[in-house]
Amino acid sequence: MSEYPASFERLIFELEKLPGIGPRSAIRLAFYILKKPVEFSTSLAQALVEAKSKIHPCRNCFNLSEGALCTICQSSRRDTSLLLVVEDPSDIVAFERTHEYQGLYHVLGGVLSPLEGKGPQDLTLNALVQRLQNNSQWKEVIVATNPTVEGDSTAFYIQQQLKPFPVKVTRIARGLPSGGDVDYADESTLLKSLEGRQTL
Repeated sequence: MSEYPASFERLIFELEKLPGIGPRSAIRLAFYILKKPVEFSTSLAQALVEAKSKIHPCRNCFNLSEGALCTICQSSRRDTSLLLVVEDPSDIVAFERTHEYQGLYHVLGGVLSPLEGKGPQDLTLNALVQRLQNNSQWKEVIVATNPTVEGDSTAFYIQQQLKPFPVKVTRIARGLPSGGDVDYADESTLLKSLEGRQTL
């Protein structure tokens, strides 16, 4: 028999599904939510539903967007000759925090991972190739996948796919620790990895 009411147990169960939230954190969050006024829960629920209904991938780069194009793709101040390829939209936020990179982005939606059954068709690799075919202005494609086995193989795959194009393909330097995530890196580490990028 549970020590909590059924509805509280369900709240804990759902919170545990969030990344980085274990059983104890889920219980703490559930108690926190219950202590707040009902308006807090209503506002939180509405924000979740609104985000899920309004946010979709940008048609160009697959970043998060509420319109057809994300704010970065819409900007006239970006360097349209530079393209930074990342795994997830959260990686864009990390690079934007450096305030140094001024080019455009391409979100892969993950990495190649045969063990998880993720192949080239599960990523936005075809769209990446299409972007290079449709625009001759690109001078450099910077691959910023995480320094993991899967990230490295994805970077190699991209390099092979882009060989036919007259574009420089580079990889961010190892300012990032092996096995680390771009999303968790600080601004100076990301800046060094950008500055020290190497040709693939």
